[in-house]
Amino acid sequence: MKNFKNKIIVITGAASGMGAAYADEFAQLGSKLALCDVNAEGLQVTVDRVSKIISAENIYSQVVDVSDKDKVFSFAENVKQSLGNAHVIINNAGIEGGIKPIYALSIDTLERVMQINFMGVVYGTKAFLPQLVENKEGAVVNISSVFGLIAPPSCGDYCAAKFAVRGFTETLMAEFSDSPISIHCVHPGGIKTNIVKNKSAGEFSEKLLTTPPHDIAKYVIQSIRNGRQKIVYGNQSKIAWFLSNFIPQKLVNKILWGQVKKTADISDYQSFL
Repeated sequence: MKNFKNKIIVITGAASGMGAAYADEFAQLGSKLALCDVNAEGLQVTVDRVSKIISAENIYSQVVDVSDKDKVFSFAENVKQSLGNAHVIINNAGIEGGIKPIYALSIDTLERVMQINFMGVVYGTKAFLPQLVENKEGAVVNISSVFGLIAPPSCGDYCAAKFAVRGFTETLMAEFSDSPISIHCVHPGGIKTNIVKNKSAGEFSEKLLTTPPHDIAKYVIQSIRNGRQKIVYGNQSKIAWFLSNFIPQKLVNKILWGQVKKTADISDYQSFL
């Protein structure tokens, strides 16, 4: 896709961070917006802001928990009835992981992270993809992470979900390779959002999360136009890409463990180190 004017853009997790930035940038391009988030108050803030750029009749919003399959599919049907078939779906909604070693990570936390960060992407893709197919044009944009390229300590739940998003999306890339619908997997580096709330991340997250969310939103839009399918962008993202492609795993492990050990709380490791 090259032109987004009057095209219907669906964005999950639109209340803040990258989701809100996508809404702002597509509004500037004259798109129609279908926005959802589990945070009703934050979602309304985004709606109020973009309604100063495009008319309210071109905005549809709904409080949605993306881990709830029925609510996601209901959202897709409501978007179709309110605005028409979607042209772009950006599966952006996500949460942080438990920030604990797998040994100390609860099954409940692991399941919750997988349900939101992976199954939420699956539900969004499956709910809206038929609309794109019906339009015979469109783009699916699934948000993975640099932690879908490399797997640092204390990120097992988050990495599992983001690697799953990567595999799911790369399969779609192959399946739709001869289609007018483009498939994109985004691997953001350190984007300055409020996703990390766990204090145990400490200095590690403060040093990592520096890239403004509007910067990556603009880059992703340009990547859709250019047909770039694997999108790696943000603070330290190129380093993660290099480590994942060219460095032996044992050395990657040593580098990642050394970085986390210097900057994060590792008290949960004491029982088995």
